[in-house]
Amino acid sequence: MAVEKDGLMTDTGQENRHYSRLYRKFVFLILVSSLIPHLLIGWGIYLYYSDFSHNRLKEQFLAQVEDHRKIIELFLKERVADLEFAIQTQPQEFWTRPNNIQIVFKALNHSGRFFIDLGAISEQGRHLAYVGPYQLMDKNYSREFWFKEVMEKEVFVSDMFLGFRKSPHFIIAYLHKRGNHSLIIRASIDTDYFRSLVETVKIDKTGEAYLVNSAGILQTNSRFSGKIMEKTSLPMGEFKKPNGIQMIGGDNGIFGQSSPRQIVAYTWLKNPRWLLVVKQNYAEAFKGVNQANWTALVFLHLSSLGIIIITIVVTYFIIRMIRRRDEKARQLNERLMQASKLASVGEVSAKVAHELNSPLGGILIYANLLLEDTPPEDPKQKDLKEIIDQALRCKEIVKDLLEFSRKSTYRRVPCHLNQSIREALDLLSKQVLAQSSLFLGPIVQADIQVVQELDPDLPLIEADPGRLNQVLVNLIINAVDAMEGKGTLTLRSYQKPQEKRVYLEVSDSGMGIPPENVSRIFEPFFTTKEVGKGTGLGLSTVYGIVQEHGGTIDVQSTVGQGTSFLLSFPIQTDLLE
Repeated sequence: MAVEKDGLMTDTGQENRHYSRLYRKFVFLILVSSLIPHLLIGWGIYLYYSDFSHNRLKEQFLAQVEDHRKIIELFLKERVADLEFAIQTQPQEFWTRPNNIQIVFKALNHSGRFFIDLGAISEQGRHLAYVGPYQLMDKNYSREFWFKEVMEKEVFVSDMFLGFRKSPHFIIAYLHKRGNHSLIIRASIDTDYFRSLVETVKIDKTGEAYLVNSAGILQTNSRFSGKIMEKTSLPMGEFKKPNGIQMIGGDNGIFGQSSPRQIVAYTWLKNPRWLLVVKQNYAEAFKGVNQANWTALVFLHLSSLGIIIITIVVTYFIIRMIRRRDEKARQLNERLMQASKLASVGEVSAKVAHELNSPLGGILIYANLLLEDTPPEDPKQKDLKEIIDQALRCKEIVKDLLEFSRKSTYRRVPCHLNQSIREALDLLSKQVLAQSSLFLGPIVQADIQVVQELDPDLPLIEADPGRLNQVLVNLIINAVDAMEGKGTLTLRSYQKPQEKRVYLEVSDSGMGIPPENVSRIFEPFFTTKEVGKGTGLGLSTVYGIVQEHGGTIDVQSTVGQGTSFLLSFPIQTDLLE
């Protein structure tokens, strides 16, 4: 649709397409400059954090198995030290007496049930003394594997074996030589106690810890991999380093896809040569990390979606703001043109007013003289009164013209807006509120309720009291005329927080102003009143006075509901600054 205005052709459809293209460009540029870097940085952080958190968890897993190894090795070293201390502090004859070895056995288990039995064995492999729950006093150990090992190494910690007692156990043997004689102290470690020491590491539902020797034989029970002295399914060839992390099972596993993927942290004990294994399903071990990573990824994409939505919404409002600014610029141009017109009209009005003022004065003088000389019963007296009334009306119009065209300097002093409102109401209470209008029509009994909502803490403004009073009187007269003698007139003053302005709202419950007339009400000579009831200069004068005081005036009106004028004035400190 094309609309011709001031000689220019404005194509509304073309204007809409222009703003649509501008909108799309804004959205594209903002998304390119914000969303792509956001995604690149987000994905980079995600990949880095994912790799970092996985490596950190593996390090914690390995640190856990190393700490457990130290606990086990410390336990074994303490038990070896116990036997060494016992044999070094007593002569060889001491160990041949059963009561003495009983005393030593109790002392060794004083702080815990570490040993299950204790025996003193000669270099021929025969028991010299024994204490324990098994019948081993008559046994000869000279052909046992551990006997040969201790004779060579002096200290030996065995693997798990059955022995004469036919139950899994392992022993610590210590060889002590004095001169040409040798004595072996052999102690069996309490298997249950040692198992509890190792197997206490139970990580969640799928985690386990156990010991296995270099041949792959379990030295402790496993939750999922077998019992003591059973063959483990671990590929021992994969664990050649002193410690490390291995992934087994699953898609990349050694055993095929049937077994779940597991993370295995391992470390080798020095003596005995056992492998400590801490194992857990990969999905369970990295559950927290994976959830955190997925949460970060979801948040990244949700934030990206948020950026898209915010970009679309914000750009929409930016385009609306640009469009409003453009519209305001057009309106300002129109106002500048209107101001030029008003200046010309003002000059003409001043000349016309001065030209009319003198003849009107003469008409009033001669009409009053004729009226005095005319008898009351003369029919001409009515005509003369009509002449005088119309001449007075013309005088009022001339006065308004002069007021409109006047550009005098105002005398500004500190004023209280509330006081000015009260003075205007007092001035008009006997005239306007008792009549429909002043000099503008017949007298009508008014039924108007005046509501005053005045802020008592309102700061002072700087204004010309007479001009401010003129503004208030004009607005109140217009409101009363609009209500046609019946309704509610509301005057409300207030100050908004953090704003250095005071506000005045003058509202009526009258007939309202049609939308097509709202934009013209401040134009000179524009009026919606009947012929002879208004000059159209009242609101234009109000507008000029408010503008010259540094204020603003806006109007909101709904047909059938009423009209509200909102005025604002800068407070005194702003004007002084």
